[in-house]
Amino acid sequence: MWGTMVWLNYNHLDYFRHVAREGGVAKAARRLRVAHPTVSAQVKALERALGERLFERRGRTLVLTEMGRIVQRYADEIFGLGAELVDTVKGRPTGRPARLVVGIADALPKAVARRLLEPALRGRERTLLVCREDRPERLFGELARHAVDLVLSDEPVTSTSGVRAFNHILGESPVGFFAPRKLASSLRRGFPTSLDGAPMVLPGENTALRRNLESWFESLAIRPDVRAEVEDSALLKVLASDGVGVFPGPAALEADIRAQYAAASIGTVEDVRERYYAVTIERRIRHPAVAEICATARREIFT
Repeated sequence: MWGTMVWLNYNHLDYFRHVAREGGVAKAARRLRVAHPTVSAQVKALERALGERLFERRGRTLVLTEMGRIVQRYADEIFGLGAELVDTVKGRPTGRPARLVVGIADALPKAVARRLLEPALRGRERTLLVCREDRPERLFGELARHAVDLVLSDEPVTSTSGVRAFNHILGESPVGFFAPRKLASSLRRGFPTSLDGAPMVLPGENTALRRNLESWFESLAIRPDVRAEVEDSALLKVLASDGVGVFPGPAALEADIRAQYAAASIGTVEDVRERYYAVTIERRIRHPAVAEICATARREIFT
C-alpha cells in the first residue's frame, strides 16, 4: 500500500528561500515586489506541507530553525539544478562549481583546518567550499541528516553517538608547547618540568586534547597556572600570544604556529598525541575533493 505522497509547491519553496536570504518577510516582499501577507502565507503553507517550523523569531528578526537550515540547503540545490538544467538544454556552459559542505570541530586547530582544506580549493575541479563550525557531536548529527558532506575533527565518531558514520584517519601529531618568545626562552630549560606553575591557556575540559594533557600533567606532577580555558582553538592561541601564557598545539604545524602567532616553541611531548579524522557517511570516499583532502593530509601534512 502506497503511503501519502507530499508534493512540494516550488513557489512556496522559492518564497521561503527569499525570506531566509533576506532575513525577514518585509525585505523579501520588497525584493519580490509582492505584498507582505502574500510572502507570509506562502512560507506558512510550506511549513504546513512539511510539518515543521522553518523560522523562529528573535526580537525583530526571523532566524532559521535547525530544520529551516536543512530546507534552505535543499532549496538552494534545487533551484541551482533548475538553472543548470535550462543552461544545459540551451547549450550554455553551466560554470556551476561542485559544492562541498564541511563541518569543522570547534576544538580543531585552525592551522590544521586551513591546511586540510587547501586541496579542495586548489583542485582541478572548481569547488564551492562551505564551512560550518560547531561541537563534534552536533556536526555528526548534521552529517547523519546529510546537512554536511564531511566532518573534520580531533575526535572520532563513536557507536554511542547514535550516528552511523565512518572515521578516516588523516594522521597524528605529537603536542608541542608554545609561548611568546621571552616566556618560551625562560621555560625551555628544564622542559617539561618547567611547565609546573607556568601561566597557561588550555582547551576546554570537554575536549580530547585537554583530557590527554591532564593525564600527562598528573603523571609528571605538573600543575600549570591555568589562566584561561577556551574551546575555540583560534581564540586560545590569540589570547596566549598576547602574553597570557603557554599554549599547546600540533608539533607537525610548528612553523605555521610560530609565524601566525609570533610564538616560539618550548618543547614537544611525544607521549601526548593528537589524532585527526575525516568523518563521512560513506565507508569508501567518492567525493573527489574529500578524497584529495585525505590523500594530501597523509602525504604532506602528517608524514
